Amino acid sequence: NYDGSEQEPEVLPSRFPNLLVNGSQGIAVGMATNIPPHNLGEVIDATIYLIDNPNATPDELMRFVYAPDFPTGGQIFGRQGIYDAYQTGKGSIKMRALATIETTKTGGNRIVVTEIPYQTSVEQIERKIADLVNSKDLDGIRETQNDSAGRVNKLVIELKRDANPNVV
Repeated sequence: NYDGSEQEPEVLPSRFPNLLVNGSQGIAVGMATNIPPHNLGEVIDATIYLIDNPNATPDELMRFVYAPDFPTGGQIFGRQGIYDAYQTGKGSIKMRALATIETTKTGGNRIVVTEIPYQTSVEQIERKIADLVNSKDLDGIRETQNDSAGRVNKLVIELKRDANPNVV
């Protein structure tokens, strides 16, 4: 708790650690939490291991739970932030969107973003791209188009004819 007068419970009041699976965010007086969601199968495997090995270390449990499992996909850069979070409860995970380069029917290029960092929206990415284009910090983009539908994220970035998609 906030003043350290109580200890962490040793028995969770649930059938499995759903807090890890679902993730959680919260702010209280003097403290905050931001637990990302994790893969159900990995968490169950780690739970079974922990039941059989109550003195298991975080390193041992990381053999089962590799990293958070973000619903929007994206790519995690490096493992140090994950390692720090699992060891100390504090860590920063750097992520980036996943994109592919496609050739259009007219011979032009476009970049299609299909996975985005957790807690980022396609609209936020589209606005940031527009800001960079308007400030002349990013060149080669003709237009962006949000083709997201329901739970599917898709941002299409149409490039100018002479733009190199690997540079953009």
